[in-house]
Amino acid sequence: MTKIMRPYISRRGALKGAAALAGAGALSAMTPAWAQANKKAVLGTWGGDYSQLLTKNISKPLLAPAGWEIVNDDLGSQQRRTKVMAEKRLPKGTSDIQALAATDIGEMIEGDLLDKLDLSRIPNSKNVLKTFSIADSPYFSPHIYSGKVVLYNPKLIKDVPKGIADLWDPKNQGKVGVVDIQFNYTTMAAALMAGGKTGDFEKAKKALLDLKKLKPVIYPTNEALAQGLKTEEVGLAIMWKARAVQWQNAGINVQTIAPKEGIITYVSGFTIPKNAPNKEGAYAFLNAALEPSAQEAFAVDMGYNPVVRNAKVPEDLRKRIGFTEDEAALLVNPDLDFLLKQGSELRDFWDRQFKA
Repeated sequence: MTKIMRPYISRRGALKGAAALAGAGALSAMTPAWAQANKKAVLGTWGGDYSQLLTKNISKPLLAPAGWEIVNDDLGSQQRRTKVMAEKRLPKGTSDIQALAATDIGEMIEGDLLDKLDLSRIPNSKNVLKTFSIADSPYFSPHIYSGKVVLYNPKLIKDVPKGIADLWDPKNQGKVGVVDIQFNYTTMAAALMAGGKTGDFEKAKKALLDLKKLKPVIYPTNEALAQGLKTEEVGLAIMWKARAVQWQNAGINVQTIAPKEGIITYVSGFTIPKNAPNKEGAYAFLNAALEPSAQEAFAVDMGYNPVVRNAKVPEDLRKRIGFTEDEAALLVNPDLDFLLKQGSELRDFWDRQFKA
């Protein structure tokens, strides 16, 4: 700061200066030191346990000691993407980081909303598994991954399911739970069940209308489905294996099987909007999320697999959250082109025909 020397200060000027200094001191006392040093970053994320665990496993232990304050802005993925798009013309947006699934970002890349990530500012990226390489997907820093399996309550579902098709079995009518916010993955699973690929929308639509006749219970969120499984309102669903492990840890009576039709993969991670106000904070968060301790904690707390090679997960846990060699052969990637080009049509069908 340049210091301006004045040859003379009047008594009135001195009093004004003292008042200004007092006011500044009061403001300083009320304003957190982190905010004063521009060490506050806003993280757009889903709510619920994921948001809480981001704070528990990343923000507090790894960033707070360095003076960073990470503020979580909890909203659904679609609402947050719409918000980033609406803020595109602003010099500065309202978020520094957006937590999204890999399937969420196609439209944002096409809309020129995201920064291409600078790997030199994410030192831990050198440990990311080749499958999730940031260099191959330069707008997206991966965080955790899992796959969509069939989970069931053996008390309610007497015959062990073999695949996704068991949700369509009339003997399970009234016992099936479906999650509204996972409409895109459920649609892709329906396409697989119908003998198609994840992007076969016509097959998926027909299959979903058949499922509708069996009156599945539609829950708004993953957490709501967990409650339905806990109270035994339903006993059969498709869900990330990681969530199933998390719910098992919470005492919910569910088992999982790898569906014969295929295991749809899921990767969540982080992006930086082009007009993020605090990109230094954004990069600090992305790098911290790839620390082995954070990755290991999410494996324990949420049952998701690490995306870095230097994370150490206990063997018994690895067996519960991971996939055998035979199961890995069933892994199927989502059709990102389909989601980008027909995503709005998919949502419209889900809301107006499947849910109605």
